[in-house]
Amino acid sequence: MPDQSQAAAKSGVTRDAFSALLARFSAAATAGDGAAFAACFTEDGVYHDYIYGPHQGRASIADMLVNLFHRDAREYDWQFFDPVCDGRIAYARSLSRFVSTIAAFKDKEVVIDGISRFVLKDGLIAEYHESVNGGIAQAQLGVPAERMVRVMDRWAKRFRAEPAVEAYAAAVRARHARAK
Repeated sequence: MPDQSQAAAKSGVTRDAFSALLARFSAAATAGDGAAFAACFTEDGVYHDYIYGPHQGRASIADMLVNLFHRDAREYDWQFFDPVCDGRIAYARSLSRFVSTIAAFKDKEVVIDGISRFVLKDGLIAEYHESVNGGIAQAQLGVPAERMVRVMDRWAKRFRAEPAVEAYAAAVRARHARAK
């Protein structure tokens, strides 16, 4: 199996290049600069957000950042740590912090961590996926338990509807059925 530097050399996206892309991504997200944020993506790139759902194309991604993220939060900051990249797929841990501007949760500070997966193409992000424990954010906001259940149920349904997730679950069910 090739190491990260060998795979990156073959595809053209090195760890240093990914780190530079990640720095631009993070700075643009923090600043609320939709154009700079969207420029980190391919023309048809997709941002899969755990709250707002998927956004495809630079215009939609820029709109999401400006008119959703920065509409619902102030003092937004997003930083990444420990990036790894094989030239085609990259991961990084993140911390983000914001203060809610949503009326029901106004002025509540939220800090969350996550793991982001980036599918890279031509030095840009073709797909962005994240894994975040949204329950931690909701608890900090003071979201009532009944509402948290509804939100997490919606997230779970969205997750289970992903073809790769169902293919994985089906393969495991079949393996266990054969073992019986």
